[in-house]
Amino acid sequence: MKKKLLLMAVISVLWASSAVTPVFSEEMLLTPQNPLKVDIKERSVSILAEVNGKHPEPTHHGVVFKGGKLSRKAIFVGLVDPKTFHESLVSVGFRPGNNMTMDNMEKTFVEGDLLDVSVTWKGAKRVYRIDEVIKDSNGKPLVIKFGGNLATALKKKTGCLLCLDSCPVGITSNAAYTYGAIDIRKDVVFTSNKDLLPPHGTLVVITFKVKR
Repeated sequence: MKKKLLLMAVISVLWASSAVTPVFSEEMLLTPQNPLKVDIKERSVSILAEVNGKHPEPTHHGVVFKGGKLSRKAIFVGLVDPKTFHESLVSVGFRPGNNMTMDNMEKTFVEGDLLDVSVTWKGAKRVYRIDEVIKDSNGKPLVIKFGGNLATALKKKTGCLLCLDSCPVGITSNAAYTYGAIDIRKDVVFTSNKDLLPPHGTLVVITFKVKR
């Protein structure tokens, strides 16, 4: 009887542990060989990226594809290219604004569907909002929209996936500021939250969902 009760207790513990969904399950699923997860039902796109602890400060590059010309300047180096990222966002029903041009960029706020962007990694205490890991010197929250800009992105080959001001090249960007607010007019300074982010080279999962 004691052995039977012990066996039942062990089975109960194993079942309970397997029934708990890890907070960081997406991080376990994504690898450098499989860096993308598209969830049609949840309307979300998750990409794998690396923390770039050596990016220049300040920067207007939030996430840039590893194969892009500006990847070394980004806070996160994405492992998914702009075309794949753009197509993935469209596939879950997001609509691009496509209102930014090289001529109007300093006077125009990016349009497109509003996105909820979060970041997590193995060992993180929880899932963090993008504006918890990237700091705005004015204290404003990031307003990330699906700008689109695929044709320009492919032409420029910068690799920009998420820019920190409204951008005519980035697939997504921050509608809180027009282009030039960071580098030209010095209206704001963006830096990574080094007190929170893991070390240089750590893999993170960045998820883009519909903003509710």
